[in-house]
Amino acid sequence: MNKESVSDYPRPPRLERFEHRVRIAFGDQVIVDTTNALRVLETSHPPTYYIPPSDVRIAMLIPTARRSWCEWKGRAQYWTLRLGDLESTEAAWSYAEPTAASAQLRDFLAFYASRVGACFVGDEEVLRQDGDFYGGWITSNLRGPFKGAPGTLDW
Repeated sequence: MNKESVSDYPRPPRLERFEHRVRIAFGDQVIVDTTNALRVLETSHPPTYYIPPSDVRIAMLIPTARRSWCEWKGRAQYWTLRLGDLESTEAAWSYAEPTAASAQLRDFLAFYASRVGACFVGDEEVLRQDGDFYGGWITSNLRGPFKGAPGTLDW
């Protein structure tokens, strides 16, 4: 199998359509099931998958007051995921007004693999990227090292 090296990913990041199946489970529910994701590739990061809101169980998301800024994508808003008594604080984020270069991301949602039950690309369950700053999903076709672990934020 030919592995993608995250060191070869560009900076600024590249945004591309991803037509393979992407799923997310939370509790006993599938909250995302799509073949319409977008994938962001950035140097030293595993891909981040952005899901169109039409393929997310939006009623389970509650907006939070948290905001952050990305020089490439713009101002992010965060979302808490709630299913009955099960809650995951700031499990997802989105860009309501992305930069012109990232306009395709408008209102798409990305999820931290560490804050949901399980994330899948195709039939493979992903590994979460270390740290809380980045939300990349690690699959077996990727080769690191990956940014995010302690001591790697300055790469």
